[in-house]
Amino acid sequence: MTPAFSSWADFFRMGGYAFYVWLSVFFTLLAFTVLIIHTRVQRTLLLKQIRQRESRERRVSAAKQKKAAAKTGEPL
Repeated sequence: MTPAFSSWADFFRMGGYAFYVWLSVFFTLLAFTVLIIHTRVQRTLLLKQIRQRESRERRVSAAKQKKAAAKTGEPL
């Protein structure tokens, strides 16, 4: 098996197409990085919204129980 490039310098020059090859590699890695960051931010926001909704549901439920107990005159 023969190597495609005879030296590291040849590898980085990419047969004269280095600008296009490395530019495409850069933009690909940039897109993946942005995607990962966006996904993590969205996940954090979604979990925050879920916690807020659950907290609100607990407060509403507690208020309903308190109101029902006050109507019937039962102690909490």
